[in-house]
Amino acid sequence: MSAALSIDNLSVVYDHFYALKDVSVEIGTGESFGLVGESGSGKSTLLRAVAGLAPVKSGTIRIHGEPLVGSRRSKDFYRHVQMVFQDPYGSLHPRQTIDRLLLEPLAIHSIGDSETRIARALDEVGLGNGFRFRYPHQLSGGQRQRVAIARALIVEPSILLLDEPTSALDASVQAEVLNLLEDVRRDRKLTFVMVSHDLGVITHMCERLAVMRNGAVVERLTASQLSQAAVCEDYTKNLMIASKGFVKA
Repeated sequence: MSAALSIDNLSVVYDHFYALKDVSVEIGTGESFGLVGESGSGKSTLLRAVAGLAPVKSGTIRIHGEPLVGSRRSKDFYRHVQMVFQDPYGSLHPRQTIDRLLLEPLAIHSIGDSETRIARALDEVGLGNGFRFRYPHQLSGGQRQRVAIARALIVEPSILLLDEPTSALDASVQAEVLNLLEDVRRDRKLTFVMVSHDLGVITHMCERLAVMRNGAVVERLTASQLSQAAVCEDYTKNLMIASKGFVKA
């Protein structure tokens, strides 16, 4: 399996503080890869570095074998890589209709046939055409996150970066959105990189994962190893205990 995303010895520094220290991961094409760890472990920073939203000090990021140069990302990069953020309330412009929110990435990338693409994108995430001219405040949290997913998918990327995409949602809605993401990945043969503090979500959605602590990878596991508690690091064992419902008392 060829690598969709390769990260080699990546370091990110904010005002002399190392948020990432020589992190290396490789994610195969079509794979779903998880990043877990406590708050401040660097897992979200890693996604932001890939997306060009964090100051990379050293290391290399490659997309399908091609190295990314500098922190700025080209339009071509965003055709291949899209990110879905944690907060469905903050990631959508409150004064734009859903139609406008979905039209914008099409216009940026000069993609035509917007009517068909918008209708198809809304249908794919379980929202009908009736949602097109609503505003974000008229939608529930789950519906907003579906719009955010539709906006990411509408330019037909090959890689989705998912930063805690369901943690702000109620449990029942969370399950619906995770199932939606799983269906989309299978149907489109997408590569996922998913950050979550919930080990149950990661074992359900991902095939492999990296455990992060203080900006470094401390353990690499398959989802099967994690679900069977076949872990080596005490830190990972403590994460399992802290993850509600993951380990029976």
